[in-house]
Amino acid sequence: MKKIIVLGGDGFCGWPTSLHLSSLGQEVMIVDNMSRRKIDIDLETSSLTPISNLGERISTWHEVSGKTIEFRNLNLASDFDRFVTILREFQPDAIVHFAEQRSAPYSMKSTDNKRYTVDNNVRATHNVLSAIVEVGADIHLVHLGTMGVYGYGWAGDSSIPEGYLEVTLDTSSGPKRKEILHPADPGSVYHMTKTLDQLLFAFYAKNDRIQVTDLHQGIVWGTQTAQTALDERLINRFDYDGDYGTVLNRFLMQAAIGFPLTVHGTGGQTRAFIHINDTVRCIELAISNPPERGERPMILNQVTESHRVRDLAEMVSKMTGTEVQFLPNPRLEANENTLNVENNKFLDLGLTPTTLSEGLLTEVRDIAQKYSFRVDRSKILAKSLWRKGMISQ
Repeated sequence: MKKIIVLGGDGFCGWPTSLHLSSLGQEVMIVDNMSRRKIDIDLETSSLTPISNLGERISTWHEVSGKTIEFRNLNLASDFDRFVTILREFQPDAIVHFAEQRSAPYSMKSTDNKRYTVDNNVRATHNVLSAIVEVGADIHLVHLGTMGVYGYGWAGDSSIPEGYLEVTLDTSSGPKRKEILHPADPGSVYHMTKTLDQLLFAFYAKNDRIQVTDLHQGIVWGTQTAQTALDERLINRFDYDGDYGTVLNRFLMQAAIGFPLTVHGTGGQTRAFIHINDTVRCIELAISNPPERGERPMILNQVTESHRVRDLAEMVSKMTGTEVQFLPNPRLEANENTLNVENNKFLDLGLTPTTLSEGLLTEVRDIAQKYSFRVDRSKILAKSLWRKGMISQ
């Protein structure tokens, strides 16, 4: 049994991960400042699924499983001393770090949103690293990053390796081969904070011998895991709005209410995807296979498949009969790109990928239909612009 702190454990990925780890017999503590729920209030929207308050979630989990999850309400970006105290008292073996503002559109919405995303994400990550050093404990940090740190399309058809790229440098003494962090090419302020995280991890792994695993995750789809499906009070959140809703979940929600499937630009953007069940399994595998102390951060591409956005829209359209609507793209990005991603490390560790299937798509659509009365249609379209003067719809 390990003692594990899940930072951001009330969120879309953090909550099912917390339950999954607890179900395996791990001792779990959630640390969260409830900022995601506060952002719902700011955006005047809410999860499509009715999510219980965290206290009810935790008590329900104890009721159905007999297992206990602790909770501490804490802002990682500002409450450094309190976090150090928690580490000293709880003495975790691992920390899973989800505690960052995770939406690219939200991070581009306004100057205040950009500043908040940088202040929250970068300070939180640095405080976690500093606190691990401060307590002098042997703690494995598992961080949820994003495929977006690589950018999309600049490498052409070549595959994206897992974190590190072998290059040849021309020097005065001849060519030298070296492995470097894959060049970053963030497409939003949110993605930029994840690239800054990479540099923080590299420094603290080298300087303080912290064990770090950085998971470059694709777009998550699906809603329920085996644990969140046990009781409606445990249900995971389902974001559908233009800022936080992920593309495939949004398509399935739109189909459930007969709203045209909104494809921005040509739909030729190729993205990497992963089902929520595989997300929690990957976290489990990462915790069980830490790098050695003194090693550079272990970087794993947490993806199972890649698809063009328009192809996904056509798939959902054929399955449901919903029409596809093409709208102006509010993002600054290439109209078309390829994306070949290496994910051999997770496969070697035992991951059996969950890939797109009509059954799983129907399952998500059925959840969307069940709670369709909660949809606010005015929140469906993506409206956050990457640059002033752009057209969103």
